[in-house]
Amino acid sequence: MEKYEINENTVALFSMSNKTRIYEEDKNFVVDQSANEIMETSCSYFGSSMDGRKKGTNNLIGVTYKVPIIVEESKDLIFFPTSSPKQKNCSWLRSNKIKNYYYQNNHLVVEFKNGDKILLNISYETINNQILRATRLESVLKDRKIQK
Repeated sequence: MEKYEINENTVALFSMSNKTRIYEEDKNFVVDQSANEIMETSCSYFGSSMDGRKKGTNNLIGVTYKVPIIVEESKDLIFFPTSSPKQKNCSWLRSNKIKNYYYQNNHLVVEFKNGDKILLNISYETINNQILRATRLESVLKDRKIQK
């Protein structure tokens, strides 16, 4: 079986136990890999491990828990976890593809710029914090590129 790798069209990895629903700009589909496996193989594909990327984020913005991950720097492929990556239900969202998020019927709805929506069992404060972390990481990266 061919492994899915995150690319410029990837918007979200929605965890479904040992499977993942992949949301891309123009389609979504299910693969037989966990979201964390996809993150790990994608980081590896772009030349690092997820652990290495976590350490990099820690060095850049000081975050050690539920760390946003720079999967690939030049394409701004930055994803953040919806819960601890140690949890099987951890999904990964690409921060710069999110249009809006709000509560509806006791679920958090995340609406992406392409119109897709997903329901998550996390608090508004959690997603807000995760988006702020990912945005801060993106900002620090951009500042460093400008300085060089």
